[in-house]
Amino acid sequence: MASIRAFRALRPTPEKAPAVSAVPYDVVSTTEARELAAGNPLSFLHVSRPEIDLPDGIDVYSDAVYSKAAENFEKLRTEGPLFIEETPSLYVYRLGMGEHIQTGIAACCSVDEYDADIVRKHERTRKDKEDDRTRHILALRAQTGPVFLTYRGRDEINDLAIRAQQKEPLYDFTTDGVTHTIWRVNPPDADLLIEGFLAIPLIYIADGHHRAASASRARAELRAKNSGNRGNKEYDFFLAVLFPAEQLQILPYNRAAKDLNGMSAGEFMRALSKSFVIAHAPSPSPKEKSEICMYLERRWYSLTAVPGTTNPIDPISTLDVSVLQERVLEPLLGIKDVRTDKRIDFVGGLRGTGALEEMVNAGRAAVAFSMHPVTVDDLMTISDRNEIMPPKSTWFEPKLRDGLLSHLI
Repeated sequence: MASIRAFRALRPTPEKAPAVSAVPYDVVSTTEARELAAGNPLSFLHVSRPEIDLPDGIDVYSDAVYSKAAENFEKLRTEGPLFIEETPSLYVYRLGMGEHIQTGIAACCSVDEYDADIVRKHERTRKDKEDDRTRHILALRAQTGPVFLTYRGRDEINDLAIRAQQKEPLYDFTTDGVTHTIWRVNPPDADLLIEGFLAIPLIYIADGHHRAASASRARAELRAKNSGNRGNKEYDFFLAVLFPAEQLQILPYNRAAKDLNGMSAGEFMRALSKSFVIAHAPSPSPKEKSEICMYLERRWYSLTAVPGTTNPIDPISTLDVSVLQERVLEPLLGIKDVRTDKRIDFVGGLRGTGALEEMVNAGRAAVAFSMHPVTVDDLMTISDRNEIMPPKSTWFEPKLRDGLLSHLI
């Protein structure tokens, strides 16, 4: 079963919410974060990326960075617009981007269930990034960005979410093309939501693996200092927003390679033809799974794997990102580990195929690949098999904002 829990949110006043809210800490560089927060002392990036308020070139994992995060967080709490709710609540969090709308429940989820794999994972985490967010949580004694979770939807939960939206929202604003609307849910509907989630056997991390892993590690450190009342402390739960799977939108996570590994374009095409049927592409975006579009020498091509080169009963091998890695990036371009190789770049989300063309035309890449997006069913199937998806497989859009709801531990 999936346990959710109401919590006393630390949140901004409604009139200051747009200024406080910030993009997730891990989708921007230090330079980008500094530019986004410029002239806005309320931006939550001062908390989630505190190195922006320290000298250029500082080690982002230094003690000074976490001290600055705590200082900035305390300043927002004491001098700024943040306040803590008097009573625990759940929240309905609706995201709207163009015609796409998805509505989730903001709550706290059980760290015990994360550790027991009731909260399913599909990515490997990096120790340095886990270390970073664990230290951040411990420095602030707070979880300041929600984990993005999904589940197989249930009508009774959807109906309660719809009912909550008939009231006046706490927040309703648009930034970066996304509308963020949040309602508070109190008893008895909050109790009904908690009961409804108990009927859900598994929940899945869509985005936020490092946040969830860090909540578990922070809990272990805090629990070691407190032997009493295990399982019911605030640090036994992590902040999340849970969306029904049928409402989610995954966008392509495209790739661009900086060179052809010593081959000419003609030699590269001949090598590709051993594993793919190659044709001129009528569109830069694949129309369906099993097709990859490639931009080379200012032309788009369609690549379709030769029959028999994938294992149809292995859900990972049939992913287009796996086909590209196993048939092109590693054997032909010599790119073995996309997480560490500097010769590969990733273009996710809304940047689209125009960004790929610009990279190649400007000489910053030799070849680019436009992918068909992975599906939520793919994610769940692989997670249920306790397997790991290839790196950079999913790009969820729209994204949650940091700073609107924080969980004090």
